[in-house]
Amino acid sequence: MPRRDADEREAMWRALELAARGPAHGPNPQVGAVLLDPAGRRIGEGWHAGAGTPHAEPAALADARSAGHDPRGATMVVTLEPCRHTGRTGPCTHALIAAGVARVVYALDDPSPTAGGGAGVLRSAGLEVVGGLLAEQADTIVHPWLTAVRRGRPWVTLKHATTLDGRVAAADGSSRWITSPAARRHAHRLRAQVDAIVVGTGTALRDDPALTARDENGGLSAHQPLRVVVGRRTVPAGARLRGLGGPLVEVRDHDPSAVLTSLAEHEVRHVLVEGGPTVAAAFLRAGLVDEVHAYLAAAYLGAGPAAVGDLAITSIDGALRLTVTEATIVGGDVLVVARNQEE
Repeated sequence: MPRRDADEREAMWRALELAARGPAHGPNPQVGAVLLDPAGRRIGEGWHAGAGTPHAEPAALADARSAGHDPRGATMVVTLEPCRHTGRTGPCTHALIAAGVARVVYALDDPSPTAGGGAGVLRSAGLEVVGGLLAEQADTIVHPWLTAVRRGRPWVTLKHATTLDGRVAAADGSSRWITSPAARRHAHRLRAQVDAIVVGTGTALRDDPALTARDENGGLSAHQPLRVVVGRRTVPAGARLRGLGGPLVEVRDHDPSAVLTSLAEHEVRHVLVEGGPTVAAAFLRAGLVDEVHAYLAAAYLGAGPAAVGDLAITSIDGALRLTVTEATIVGGDVLVVARNQEE
């Protein structure tokens, strides 16, 4: 059925656009859905707006009903396999079956041990189910979430801002500001998309950072990630980390695996490691960095601390090599995004 295939493909592209409207942070994935009537006309659409809100499929059903459309016999096109479990909301499989939807087309299988398997539930109820439509495109939207769920530990992005010779500060310790205002605003948008920001106690005590996510006007963003300090020392009572912003979590451990295990218990899916050199090196040595965001300022210092501490690499043959996925000019700086080749 060429016409039906074309309608469903077009609907999936729209569902991907809708999915991107949802928050990138939080325990749940970004999902979009489009409901088509038996003639292939779009009669409802929805997306998941965050934990505790209706999932994309019920939102699309509600949208159709509010416009006077009957979902019986319709096709639900959705970016992720409908869930089968009851969490903060009811199972999407039940909503689809109860609504009389006849066909479900989805992009990606849900790897969650509790939510996954919804396709089988729908088939058992007599619905026609097809998976894999535009799966690669859907993966780009929820890749950190998918990987975190599959592995059972958060996706880790290492972020640093350096001069061209890899310095994060001058020899006298001064470091504000290495990169341009545009690059710093860009980095704050990244903070607003993650669940947690990690630094070591050395950075916390030396720099007294706030680790907040700021909007374009310098105010606090609506979402504030957890502020995580790794190490044995305690963050002082008057530290900025104890002020406005996300909750402070102190992990009394230097083992990156233990840190990620602790954060997984907080339903963290995406971690941003911001420093300092010792913490960055620890995560790299442990093989727990999935992606790097490196902001490069067109400047040289010639001396001063480096972005990453000793990795115990003594030969060029042992270099930790990443795959560059993006290189973008941001203000007067360059952002290089690279992923672990084993990811």
